Amino acid sequence: MNQKFQPISLTIMGKEYKIACDPEERDTLVRSAQQLDEKMRKMRDSGKISGPDRIAVMAALNLSHELESVKNQNALLNQQLSECLDHMRNKIENVLENQQTE
Repeated sequence: MNQKFQPISLTIMGKEYKIACDPEERDTLVRSAQQLDEKMRKMRDSGKISGPDRIAVMAALNLSHELESVKNQNALLNQQLSECLDHMRNKIENVLENQQTE
């Protein structure tokens, strides 16, 4: 194990997991585990899904879907920003060209 990595204990649905983690990523990993635990407990408590394996898969699918949606939104925002910057650059170039011809 890399010396930079340190073990961290995470509890998800009452089970403890020890994970090697970069100290800089510790807080993010803890928040992620808490979010996963919360989602899995809600699914279990709803009674619609039974079995820890099935709950884990459904929670993973839900989180993966959320991540994919955010990635798609980010790509769209990046495209819109790029188009806006191109439009602004064109305007600036036009203004500069007009000033040079005056």
